[in-house]
Amino acid sequence: MRLHAITASLALLALSACTGTKTLADPTVVVRSAGGTELGVATEYGVIFLGATRPAGSIELESWFGDGPNIEPTVAEPVEGDLYVAETEIRLATVPMTFVEPAPGDVVVVRGRGVQGPWQVETLVRSVPGIEGILIDLLPELSGQGQDQTGAGVFLRDGAESMRLLGMVSGQVEVLEGEGAGTYAAVVGPRDLWRVVVHRKDQGRRRPWVYREDTM
Repeated sequence: MRLHAITASLALLALSACTGTKTLADPTVVVRSAGGTELGVATEYGVIFLGATRPAGSIELESWFGDGPNIEPTVAEPVEGDLYVAETEIRLATVPMTFVEPAPGDVVVVRGRGVQGPWQVETLVRSVPGIEGILIDLLPELSGQGQDQTGAGVFLRDGAESMRLLGMVSGQVEVLEGEGAGTYAAVVGPRDLWRVVVHRKDQGRRRPWVYREDTM
């Protein structure tokens, strides 16, 4: 895990039902670039990722449908605040975004994907005096997956069957002393991700979806 240490303020996002010609089993997307791999999340504003690999230009997005993986070539589009967004010509899941900050102690679901496949675990939102933003436990699932888990989605349950994307794991925070001493995973959310919403709305209308035989 190349979770990059940060001490700045952090935040959130949201998840909905999947649409299209296939059933998308997992909204997690693996982003492959010349700099390596990281995770992204498919949203209604495109696939959002954190740019941990410093992508430049052409990338590949690997998503999973009910019958297996799908790889789409595309271009990384930089957004202010070291965020990136990318579009695919086929339709992936849409993920509505929420900007309601969680309270300490709220249960969240963290989802990622390693070389052995997807993983999911529940944990709690943590609060540490003097540190702003969203923190969760540094889960063992965030390492030892065979590929970088930066960008793993953090979700709030929205009823029995659906979840809302709260944010994306962005880095590691170590508190050396005092109340709350320990190591945590930081989560980027609305305090930064709202930039993607503004950026995408400025781009005009989305191109029509392409329906190909390999995605039917």
